[in-house]
Amino acid sequence: MASVPTIDRREFLRRCTRAGLSVAAASALGIGFYDNQPPVDLSEAGEGLQIPDFSIAEMRGKICIARGAAQGMDRAETVRQAFESLGGMKAFVKPGERVLLKVNAAFASPPALGATSHPDLVEAVAQLCQDAGAARVIVTDNPINDPASCFALTGIDSAARLAGAEVVIPRESLFQRFSVPGGRLIRDWPVLYAPLARVDRVIGLAPVKDHHRSGASMTLKNWYGLLGGRRNIFHQDIHTIIQELAIMIRPTAVVLDGMQTMMTNGPTGGSLSDLKPTGTLIVSTDPVAADAAGATLLGRTAADLPFIAKAESAGAGIADYRSLDLKEIQTG
Repeated sequence: MASVPTIDRREFLRRCTRAGLSVAAASALGIGFYDNQPPVDLSEAGEGLQIPDFSIAEMRGKICIARGAAQGMDRAETVRQAFESLGGMKAFVKPGERVLLKVNAAFASPPALGATSHPDLVEAVAQLCQDAGAARVIVTDNPINDPASCFALTGIDSAARLAGAEVVIPRESLFQRFSVPGGRLIRDWPVLYAPLARVDRVIGLAPVKDHHRSGASMTLKNWYGLLGGRRNIFHQDIHTIIQELAIMIRPTAVVLDGMQTMMTNGPTGGSLSDLKPTGTLIVSTDPVAADAAGATLLGRTAADLPFIAKAESAGAGIADYRSLDLKEIQTG
């Protein structure tokens, strides 16, 4: 008979707290999932609406690839070490700044299935931002399934709360019509703009997944969750929409979770057999480079994923991640 792993009292209490918060959130049918800040005045935005560039000039071109034994790696410690290798979270977030964590909460599925951002990672990054002196940390996404259920069942809501972050559930008043400069698809399209207008920094958190249309879903595809409306129509030109999203959002950093990679049946998965332990976590200021490195976990190259070349051609980053300021570390 296999032995049952033991956990210490602190970990036991943390898990109990997370489970209790998730149950309470789900049973409340979304009550309490709201942004308690006053609405952003968008009345004069019109055609001139802009999304800030959240990147930091002196931090551009940096990437850390952390590797270890997948079964023994701790997401919280690994992401801390990865940021530390790039100068620490204080190099990305200054005291008093407001930070948005754009997670992948697309589906109402448990974290073990790998379809969404892992709650341990959300909690850890939110805590790192708090420790760096952030005045406010916001966690948001516009899920495909019911938003309240997605944030509760993925464990993201309770993880964010444990770290003192706020979860913003999308509602109509938070969207604003936006056009990507020079874009062909994102033209006068509803975008989850209000949370972006209230922050100084944006960090994207995404898992590595197979995707039946784009070939992969990673950090660049993660911005798809900022779109409203009938966005499924963009699936007919999936590589171009990802390119335009790469132009639309210039993040401070991205975190790509390849601890367990969804090799098949993406992006939803549904079975543990879809996953492969790949023991890798990538932190970068260049989302194109992060995705190019992440592609290798799926047994693919950047050339196999047209959206990477398209994003690079639009000036969103560099696919040759080894040409950047690359740190490679072993953890766990």
